Amino acid sequence: MRLLRTVAETLAASTQRSAGVAGDDGSEGAYWCDDCGVRVRDVDVDAEGLDRDGEGVPKCPDCGDPMRFERATGSGCAC
Repeated sequence: MRLLRTVAETLAASTQRSAGVAGDDGSEGAYWCDDCGVRVRDVDVDAEGLDRDGEGVPKCPDCGDPMRFERATGSGCAC
């Protein structure tokens, strides 16, 4: 019984440490290049200096193709 309590306390502590940290920066997802596998969080696009196409979609820094936006699910980040 003590082992189960220790495991439960450890899991609760790890959840508490990460709760409220991820996603607090306003991120709603990330842009992906399916061909190159490049991923850039939406809040980092301007900081990364990515070019955009005519519709404002960031272009992949490796191949130059427009990237696909994928919305984050849940309360975590778009990792």
